Amino acid sequence: MFGFAGVASITAICYLIAECVKTMTLDNKFIPPICGAMGGVLGILALRLAIPEFPATDYISALAVGIVSGFAATGVHEAGHVFSENKT
Repeated sequence: MFGFAGVASITAICYLIAECVKTMTLDNKFIPPICGAMGGVLGILALRLAIPEFPATDYISALAVGIVSGFAATGVHEAGHVFSENKT
């Protein structure tokens, strides 16, 4: 159960980081790589902090899980845009 929560929390944190980056003068094309990098860092931290049932047992897997979770944050954001545009 906590394994999924750990991955979902990485995605949520990366989403919030993306929202903060959007308020800066930085071009939006840098948001996905920033989310991926931050997700990787958070994945390593999750492994180091020994989150119960985290779906990685080594640093490479934790990095990969974090990067995918970070990229998922940008996907969630884009999906929200697509669905909101279709309603109007």
